[in-house]
Amino acid sequence: MKKTATSSHCPGRIASDLSRRSFLMNSSAGFGWLALSGLLADRAFSTEHQTAQTHFPAQAKNVILCFMDGGPSHVDTFDSKPMLKQQEGQRIGDDAVSKRSQSTASRVWFGSPWEFKQHGQSGLWVSDLFPHLAGVADDLCVVRSMIGELPLHGTQNLLLHTGRPFGRAPSMGAWISYGLGSEKQDLPGYVLLNNDWVPNGGIENFGSSFLPASHAATMLRPTGEPVDNIEPSDSLDLQRRKLALLAEQDREFADQSADSSVIEGAIANYETAFRMQSAIPEVADITREPEHIQKLYGVDSKDTHQQLYASQALRARRLVEAGVRFVEITCPSFDGNNSPWDQHSQIKKDHEKNARVTEQSVAALIVDLKQRGLLEETIVVWAGEMGRTPHVPSISPTCGRDHHVNGYSLFMAGGGFKSGVAYGQTDDFGNAVVENKIEIHDIHATILHQLGVDHERLTFRHGGRDERLTDVHGHVIKELLW
Repeated sequence: MKKTATSSHCPGRIASDLSRRSFLMNSSAGFGWLALSGLLADRAFSTEHQTAQTHFPAQAKNVILCFMDGGPSHVDTFDSKPMLKQQEGQRIGDDAVSKRSQSTASRVWFGSPWEFKQHGQSGLWVSDLFPHLAGVADDLCVVRSMIGELPLHGTQNLLLHTGRPFGRAPSMGAWISYGLGSEKQDLPGYVLLNNDWVPNGGIENFGSSFLPASHAATMLRPTGEPVDNIEPSDSLDLQRRKLALLAEQDREFADQSADSSVIEGAIANYETAFRMQSAIPEVADITREPEHIQKLYGVDSKDTHQQLYASQALRARRLVEAGVRFVEITCPSFDGNNSPWDQHSQIKKDHEKNARVTEQSVAALIVDLKQRGLLEETIVVWAGEMGRTPHVPSISPTCGRDHHVNGYSLFMAGGGFKSGVAYGQTDDFGNAVVENKIEIHDIHATILHQLGVDHERLTFRHGGRDERLTDVHGHVIKELLW
């Protein structure tokens, strides 16, 4: 585990690795350095991995983040509020107004268009919007007391992904890749299964920032060639010769540079790309899966958006099965302009569309991981960046909900998280958290804990400061764990 750093940029290394690196960089035109760097990228081969793999025994090995971009409505999904329906059309009043929500005293309460029922042996409340997720209710650990900072998509997206509301920091996936690496040297530690949509906040949501560039997300497209230039145009021998030449040139440049970490990151990316040529097409090919598994995820759907999401969800399982540490799946945007779950109007029609596209595949992912014995070691996270207001300007057949960060919901499944439970509580209207407030830093700290990582000790020296994912925040929420 890289716990600290010896300079303002480069993470600390074991002395024996440094001496071997120096020797290999200065011999064989740098080609030996390529071999060593490739082995170091695979923690299974490194002395560092063998002596300090985790800070304490890990309960999980992998994370899959199902990102519900735009903010699903908590009061229409997992946070049942009968009072909303009873008081529907009544003014919310001054006491319910918040500066961190789109609200005025003249707005009115708006009940959920969907019915809530208790499901499974646990009796977890889930709305009719999610029939497939209701079927795995006993596997879910729902948090109903999340709070954010600002009701802005970009701010909240970056907060969810990087722990900072304004970016300029590595994403959670990059931190996990940096801390644990990939289990296989022919695959990256962090993969983004994108659905042709970049959320507000931009690619900083998935970047490595001041961490080595090799820990940024590798993006796989939903259709066509999953990664640009993944099919080699040169022979294997010619590619190796090109890499050796690049290594020699990079070595010369590194000798003149005060900071060799950027160059090391570039070399690592060359090597990973070289090895990915065979691994990525194979793991991305879902036609290798049995027909009943493809149907379980919804790959056979007549809805094109659902087909794409289902394909990416199935790839997520294949990726963690192959050893990738962190996988994120984004939602497709129906019009290419708006965040998928951002329904300021037409919430019934469009939330149903989003649910139809995604929830079968998320439920299938949980079922599939469980039947393969992988759910115990994989944390599945379902989260948007915020919730939606339980009140609206006026009620109409086409009304929607606005941005809300005073209380919202997300869930985890697997990886040592409790199952069939709901933690935290909002008030009778779902307007504000009244019990067990949780910030995203706490979720980050708890996920890292399950991976065997102390969030306060996974640091990187940058700008004269030991940076970490949770910054100066975050507590492990033991009540969420077995």
